[in-house]
Amino acid sequence: MDCESKENGVCVEEVNGGLDIWSSNKNSSSSPSSPPNHLVVMVNGIMGSSKDWKFGAEQFAKSLHDSVTVHCSERNASRLTLDGIDVMGERLAEEVLEVIQRKPEIQRISFVAHSLGGLVARYAIGRLYRPPSRENTEDGSNKLCDGYSGGTICGLEAMNFVTVASPHLGSRGNYHVPFLFGLTALEKAASCVAHWIFRKSGRHLFLTDAEEGKPPLLRCMVEDNGDLYFISALRAFKRRVAYSNVGYDHIVGWRTSSIRRTSELPKWEDAVSEKYPHIVYEERCKGSDSGKCVTIEDKDSDVLEEAMVTGLSRVSWEKVDVSFHTSRQRFAAHNVIQVKDNYMHSEGADVIQHMIDHFLT
Repeated sequence: MDCESKENGVCVEEVNGGLDIWSSNKNSSSSPSSPPNHLVVMVNGIMGSSKDWKFGAEQFAKSLHDSVTVHCSERNASRLTLDGIDVMGERLAEEVLEVIQRKPEIQRISFVAHSLGGLVARYAIGRLYRPPSRENTEDGSNKLCDGYSGGTICGLEAMNFVTVASPHLGSRGNYHVPFLFGLTALEKAASCVAHWIFRKSGRHLFLTDAEEGKPPLLRCMVEDNGDLYFISALRAFKRRVAYSNVGYDHIVGWRTSSIRRTSELPKWEDAVSEKYPHIVYEERCKGSDSGKCVTIEDKDSDVLEEAMVTGLSRVSWEKVDVSFHTSRQRFAAHNVIQVKDNYMHSEGADVIQHMIDHFLT
């Protein structure tokens, strides 16, 4: 690939507002004529843009060298993020198809998404999922039990699906939007007025979009639904990872971003390692083996939330809990965990490095 612009050791190409970023330093063992065959799609959150992931994308490209091309999505920027998760998901799916058409060398695909972008990415992969052919499934029972579906994302091998401070359970539950202070009256009021501010996306997040007897969209997105293979698409990835702020994230609460019930929230201490000073807890959660939903009684979970936790827990997740409680930027934790702005480089960079160090290429 030709390098139109070099910045910080990476090539940066702007395409229709989106950014394609890859390493400008080839490994000596690589053929200079062989471009990266792993596409990493980075998705912004509400009112965001492709530039929100620029720092993270550069770190991925520099650290993984010629293994990946990173595409920072542009299709859902600024006020377009208010159009609803389904509309944004369809646009993201179209954008990914266009990138793949531009880069026929791509064989693998991963997603890294922040905040609302995590839900948009989950919708998009449900649209892009391709079931395995019959001959590939005849001897695939063991793989299915291990949580791997054998399907692909638009014909590509699905590798990593990573969300960062994403409200997987929506924003309606207790403390799911921490700046409401857990006050029932405020949380109910927010559910009633969210659509005035955040339009259709607000209705989706606060689960007020049920119409004609159909459940809310986020409830539908924990299982395959018609021609949208939401859970099969998640299962197709080799890894699913949820990074969550344990505190000081005033936009997205810990439970909803880590896909946990209140009783499942772990006790955490300071950093688990010197290399990642802001990561305070890690666990690997196995998916349930059967198609039946396994539930746990929890007085703080309502029926919809319990259905979403149970549905998403049918696939395995790596859960990484992050705390900026010692940081001067802790009150901006929702953006620091993504390293959205330049002044956050010294605070959230270890979280990006943790993603890179554990990334399957």
